Amino acid sequence: MASAKQISSDSEHIRHSFAHILAAAVKSRYPKAELGIGPVIENGFYYDFALPAEALAKAGKFITEEDLPKIEAEMRTIVKQNLPFKKELWPVAKAATYYKKEKQPYKLELIRDLVKSQTNSKLTKVGVVYTGDVFLDLCRGGHVKNTSELPLDAFKLTHVAGAYWRGDEKNPMLTRVYGAAFQTGKNLEQYLWQQEEAKKRDHRILGERLKLFTFAEEVGPGLPLWLPAGTIIREEIEKRAKEVERQWGYERVSTPHIARDILYKMSGHIPYYSESMYPPMKLDDGTYYLKAMNCPHTHMVYKAYPHSWRELPIRYAEYGTVYRYERSGTLAGLLRVRGFTQNDAHIYCSKEQAEEEFLNVMRLHEFWYKEVFGIQDFYMRLSLPDRQAGLPAKDKKKYAGVPKEWKEAVEIVRSAMKKSGLPYQEVEGEAAFYGPKVDFQIRSVIGREETASTNQLDFFAASRFNLVYKDKDGKEKPVYVIHRAPLGSHERFVAFLIEQYAGAFPFWLAPVQIQILPLSVKFSEYAERVRAKLLSHNKNMRVKVDDAQETLSKRIREGETMKIPYLVIVGEKEMVDDTVSVRERGKGDIGAMKLEQFEEHIKNL
Repeated sequence: MASAKQISSDSEHIRHSFAHILAAAVKSRYPKAELGIGPVIENGFYYDFALPAEALAKAGKFITEEDLPKIEAEMRTIVKQNLPFKKELWPVAKAATYYKKEKQPYKLELIRDLVKSQTNSKLTKVGVVYTGDVFLDLCRGGHVKNTSELPLDAFKLTHVAGAYWRGDEKNPMLTRVYGAAFQTGKNLEQYLWQQEEAKKRDHRILGERLKLFTFAEEVGPGLPLWLPAGTIIREEIEKRAKEVERQWGYERVSTPHIARDILYKMSGHIPYYSESMYPPMKLDDGTYYLKAMNCPHTHMVYKAYPHSWRELPIRYAEYGTVYRYERSGTLAGLLRVRGFTQNDAHIYCSKEQAEEEFLNVMRLHEFWYKEVFGIQDFYMRLSLPDRQAGLPAKDKKKYAGVPKEWKEAVEIVRSAMKKSGLPYQEVEGEAAFYGPKVDFQIRSVIGREETASTNQLDFFAASRFNLVYKDKDGKEKPVYVIHRAPLGSHERFVAFLIEQYAGAFPFWLAPVQIQILPLSVKFSEYAERVRAKLLSHNKNMRVKVDDAQETLSKRIREGETMKIPYLVIVGEKEMVDDTVSVRERGKGDIGAMKLEQFEEHIKNL
């Protein structure tokens, strides 16, 4: 059996090879096409192209979605020629001369930049890869040996988009062609199904259809307005979170939305994080900022009075709203916003308690994902500083602290992760400026991966804020701080749940749990009695009566469109028999039953 690493490598080689075949096919159809880059991406590949102005003016248009089947057919023709991939190392001058002759300005720019990037040694050669005798590309390699190895039933060109050259909006806009590629046709079919399903589950579309949230130009981009139905979802999650955290030993605090600049200088957010903060507000008593993080405020709660070793660990939880400046072009529904409310908490503990506390945080995540929301596909990412020894001390613009502190913190977090038994991986260069962090990555049923929460072990805050406690001997010692937020922000997590459940929320989260549909107005009184009886047993149940002057079939369709868990129909027979006819979401008509039976049916949902 092949290892996961081997499978990953094989997939990358297949995708990289298809990127070259795509470029060859485009050059065949558009001989004057200028080539950008064609990297491997998750699930596939892309390649960027341009036409010189005169050729584009003559053609009238370049590659569109309608052209993809023709390009794909050309790719299949090339693959069937059983062409070998062959890499050579060319002198820089030879490569530059070749691409100048071929009128490929973007490749020339890449060669120049490769030469410039060699600060310690002079670049003398660059890699080029032949695809038989039909195509040559500037490339460092990583392909199959021959096009005969490429699975023709496992690739597909998916869409076209615009992309600035090298991601810089000051550069020309190129045409980017995307493709999907896998090792088997079955994998491709699964991926394409997921993509189609993703369109149906798009949280922005469902959010509008189910009337959960909206945005207003007058309020500003990235600042969601929660509608009544969406607010119910937020509040139900928050209500359960508060109860769970109380059981797990947390105390609740509340902090303001703004603070003086001195607080963020103490925390290190100025200068380490200032680019993501909103501009300062200059008032008569000083300069203030909207808070981008809850932690500095919570640290001041901890400092409000002295603490001894007997009190530790102290766990302060808060649903805190924060504001971060995101460029307008990066905003995406609820997934990336400028204002959001976090399921935040900060744990103040001794160094000896840090590992056990971090382990408990991971166990809390597991509880939420598996037991509450039924999310089985998740893993942790341990983000570390760069590999170079002593970098945290050397790169003061990126990291705070000294190497010894970093090493101890990493050992604590890594040990806790191993003991948790949960899957994890380690990545370098992504640590927070004040310590290693653990991101929980969750995947939805359609394969979309999101960062649900970020958790950090912070050894830096104690010195910044003088966060101390008195040990058994009466000596002051610094605390370790754990930043944790199992559910991340309401905005991102609700967006994930909308797509995970396709808008069909579990009973406890559904904005309307039961909708009663009287056959006509004359049965409205009985419908209200049914509603009152349900509420008498559970006053928090969300039950509505829909006696609109519409046909029953239309009201049923509307109830199903709104994904209401139960539609209860009452008419003459139900009123006489003191029963209700029940339609359950996803099952349809489950028959008539006494109201007591129905209450028993939903009691444990």
